[in-house]
Amino acid sequence: MNPEITTLANGLRVVSHAMPQLETVSLGVWVAAGARHESEALNGISHMLEHMAFKGTARRSARAIAEEIEEVGGELNAATSLEMTAYFSRVLKGDEGVALDILADILQHSSYAAAELEREREVILQEIASIKDSPDELAYELVQDAAFTGQPVGRPVIGTPASVARLGAAELRAFLDRQYVASRMVLSAAGAIDHETLVRHAQALFGSLNGGRGQDGPPAKYIGGVRSSAKPFEQSHLVLGFKGPSYREPDYLTAQVFSGVMGGGMSSRLFQEVRENRGLCYAIYSSAWGLSDGGMFAIHAATGAEMMGELIEVVVHEVERAADTPPEAGEVARAKAQLKAGLLMNLESSAARAEQMARQLLAYDRLLSPRELIERVDAVSAEDIRAAAERMIRGAAPSVAVVGAGQRSTKWAAQAQRLLERARGEAASAWPS
Repeated sequence: MNPEITTLANGLRVVSHAMPQLETVSLGVWVAAGARHESEALNGISHMLEHMAFKGTARRSARAIAEEIEEVGGELNAATSLEMTAYFSRVLKGDEGVALDILADILQHSSYAAAELEREREVILQEIASIKDSPDELAYELVQDAAFTGQPVGRPVIGTPASVARLGAAELRAFLDRQYVASRMVLSAAGAIDHETLVRHAQALFGSLNGGRGQDGPPAKYIGGVRSSAKPFEQSHLVLGFKGPSYREPDYLTAQVFSGVMGGGMSSRLFQEVRENRGLCYAIYSSAWGLSDGGMFAIHAATGAEMMGELIEVVVHEVERAADTPPEAGEVARAKAQLKAGLLMNLESSAARAEQMARQLLAYDRLLSPRELIERVDAVSAEDIRAAAERMIRGAAPSVAVVGAGQRSTKWAAQAQRLLERARGEAASAWPS
């Protein structure tokens, strides 16, 4: 069955995809508000709002929220990212009214009680501390800061101890009123759902939401740079970042295919050369993620500190090779197959489908059909991949983060930057002016 979309008078979009073979329904509210919409003083407020949504409303205590959803065997959760916050649930067929009533309540009538706020603040501070004990998360936090220095998209979604300490009920309510407006929200459902019933629930529960415009965050400007941490861990983590396309640019899917060629699986170049042929690490992979106006291509590997130098040289060599020479037909075919499989597998999961539809409406103001996405992937050529790799790898300064090697982390980060900048400079000097 095809998805159905209805826009309420206040601008809230309601989208559903009926999957009659299922006995459950996944649904939620996705809001175009995240870390990039925060000032430095309010860094982490989107994440704190997500936490506080489950801590009680005018009608329900935190315990009542948990008990009510679990009485029908349902699940309730939320997540925050740079550009979006999601509140979602999964329940049995026929219980969508229960889930929607709770979602509407926590999004519009949270109480932000002082005692609950202080308890949750401590929970978030512990969450921040746990990242400092996780070398891979810390490495990505550092490379994001290097790539987008001094900008909301370069700050941690979770906030900092100083910013989280400043956030109170007044700040939460003001941000909610300003950003959680109907025109920036999508109610999405997939599974055992009837669209007309969903719309009636939406009108009753969300029809009084303010329809305003909200505020966009400042444009993302990729900068690039080097970061390291002297904290020692059992393994040293390397993350190399490069300026990538936004998800609105034609090159975005090309970057996804390129990521598959480089580090998308066990047959990828990096896995075969770095792990299988040289035994320099247990796992290595690449990723390409996009924002509405920017993005980043990243390579991540972890190894022993004594092998970090060789690892860097091999990875940089593979990066240069990708920018110079188109991938072979077999590499392209495997990367495309992986990407298409991921896209199509989402259609078989009600939770993934509900999220996919919401994100597409917020990103593109329309749904992208599976056929359109597959055709776009199939249209990517080997030369497209090489050209996109060259633009990403040689077009702007790299971002480098090394974590886990103690005092040597700074040395390894500098070596990676030096090798990448040398490759970039040599290529630039060879290009016609």
